[in-house]
Amino acid sequence: MAACTTTLTSTYPNHNNVISKTQRKQPKKLKLSIKNMGPSSNALTMESYEEGKLERPKWSGETPISRLVGALISFKPLYSLMKFGARQALISTAEKSNIPWREMTREVLESEVYKEIESVQNPDIVYPDYYLNHFHAYDEGNLSWLAAAEAEPATLSITKRAIPEADSIEETMEIVRGNWIRAIEKHHQQYSGNSNIQDILGIGCSVGFSTKFLVNKFPSANITVSTHSSLFAFRKLPVMTHDFTRFLIQ
Repeated sequence: MAACTTTLTSTYPNHNNVISKTQRKQPKKLKLSIKNMGPSSNALTMESYEEGKLERPKWSGETPISRLVGALISFKPLYSLMKFGARQALISTAEKSNIPWREMTREVLESEVYKEIESVQNPDIVYPDYYLNHFHAYDEGNLSWLAAAEAEPATLSITKRAIPEADSIEETMEIVRGNWIRAIEKHHQQYSGNSNIQDILGIGCSVGFSTKFLVNKFPSANITVSTHSSLFAFRKLPVMTHDFTRFLIQ
């Protein structure tokens, strides 16, 4: 996340980033207070955690556990079962939380999106091979209609699993995105004073959940978002109503 006097650049989490030993933060204890902005809810507080202790998750890299995970994933029959189980867990969480996963997905897939895709798709783009590999629960990769159609219910389900203490999905989204927005605002005030944010660049914004929070928080800013799939870009067009929104299809 970077901000300057006139431009706020927003990047979304990339778990593949690797920090060198010279850049590694020293472990420190942080207390993260998660607050709900609803009038009838109490503040939720997460336990203390250590930040910056590892260069990467334990299951990545060349550690024994990472090699084990890699071996399990490379065994296709077992990986298929793991993938199916993970997918069912997300769907189950969604439906238990009153998130109509199947209905939301069907609404997209049975809509007019197929007729409108040419308006946002760039046929001249050549995707790198890794973009086309299987990803998450999608054998055909993340650049697919199903991935785009399920992005919204999947995001809601993952967020609910991350904050199980929340009473509703609305509270969960406010906790996660609300704290994120407040962190951006605090960073901007610290380094840019009271200057207005005129431009916002959202990189890798998927279907635009976090972008919508930026739109609501900074309504006068010009917002440009980039996504990795024209299908994802079209998926968010109906919900993005900000007059200044532009799309960069990667």
